[in-house]
Amino acid sequence: MDNFDPLILHRIQFAANISFHILFPTITIALAWVLLFFKLRFNATQDAKWMQAYSFWVKVFALTFALGVVSGITMSFQFGTNWPGFMKTVGNIAGPLLAYEVMTAFFLEATFLGIMLFGMQRVSNRVHTLATFLVAFGTSMSAFWILALNSWMQTPAGFEMRPDPQTGAMVAYATDWWAIIFNPSFPYKFTHMMTACFVTVAFVVAGISAYRWLRGDRAPAVLAALRTGVVMAAVAVPLQIVLGDLHGLATLKHQPAKLAAMEGLWDTQKGAPAVLFGLPDEKTRSNRFEIAIPKLASLYLTHELDGEVKGLNDFKGKHPPVAPVFWAFRVMVGVGMLMLAVGWLSAWQLKRQGEIKPWLARALVGMTFAGWVATLAGWYVTEIGRQPYLVYGVLTTAEAAATIPTPMLASTLAMYLTIYLALLVAYISVVFHMARKAGIASSPQPAKLPAATSTRGGSYA
Repeated sequence: MDNFDPLILHRIQFAANISFHILFPTITIALAWVLLFFKLRFNATQDAKWMQAYSFWVKVFALTFALGVVSGITMSFQFGTNWPGFMKTVGNIAGPLLAYEVMTAFFLEATFLGIMLFGMQRVSNRVHTLATFLVAFGTSMSAFWILALNSWMQTPAGFEMRPDPQTGAMVAYATDWWAIIFNPSFPYKFTHMMTACFVTVAFVVAGISAYRWLRGDRAPAVLAALRTGVVMAAVAVPLQIVLGDLHGLATLKHQPAKLAAMEGLWDTQKGAPAVLFGLPDEKTRSNRFEIAIPKLASLYLTHELDGEVKGLNDFKGKHPPVAPVFWAFRVMVGVGMLMLAVGWLSAWQLKRQGEIKPWLARALVGMTFAGWVATLAGWYVTEIGRQPYLVYGVLTTAEAAATIPTPMLASTLAMYLTIYLALLVAYISVVFHMARKAGIASSPQPAKLPAATSTRGGSYA
């Protein structure tokens, strides 16, 4: 046990915590806006199906929100238990940003969530709609502050390092909060992550609705939710691809070592190939069994066939572990392409045939949580790709790590993994149980899906 590298265990433990936590905000951030859409459609049409859809999905939102809050509290403790050097060095910047996020989450989201859940019969429809909006706005603002901090850790700006008056250690002091918040990678990271949330929720809503539809629950509310999820997927996935390309170009400029690991490029070269497959080997500084398309990487990264792309050998000793970043990037892209195909095919069937074929409905059920896979893969690219730094170019992970005995780290890691796996299985089981229970409670009315008239907007109706 003592032979394990404590730094690796620190990183794995924090990765386990944040991997579990990020699953739930990824849903609540976008699902809150979907709930607002359902409520506004009801207000505009007085069609009961929209309130029935709202009533079901607000329960899913509440369950997801609860797990997100609990796992977020656990994760925040690790800044002190596992990474004390982080707050000691950059706490003047990270502290206020984390405080703003906490204030948003607990004072805005949690307060008005109570009205959303329990106030429908106690307040006016206008106040209830406003509460729904404020919860949606609050979830997005929470994401805003967290992503401002995370993007600053990727591309730090608006600060200077000065000796601490008491300890003499070099500490970060803010000089320009505008530059800190809107640092070079923030616009790309914020839009990319927010769109990832909508992609995730699109498949959650479509998948659960398809599950109910396959079980014979053809209530108008189910069909309305299914259409909403499919349209979201058809629109959000291609948008995410465009935003991902822009994010990649920004990464090439500000974090070229991460980009080189994503692409599996070892040598700086003009006309760099796009490596489709390979087994990165850091000992030989090469890719085994490589399959690549000549010059394609230069084309999509620099928009020139002979554009120069820096390789990993230019950052020897200061680049991330290659294989995890390389493969996480390909998982993210692969799942994204699959979601694009299923989303567009589902939208096409709705538009041209007026219904979802059973085999495609089953595919949607199978991809209910596909957004989680793509989001986690993208998050691993971002976080592992920043190594060996915790704050890029400023603070390494080794400098920030706590001194904790390896057996204690290993035992707490095992405990976290066991609890998180159990909670994840329970969450997914409960969501599908809620879908089955809702199907029993509703009155099935067999009907074909109405033909679509548009591929944009929140509904085909």
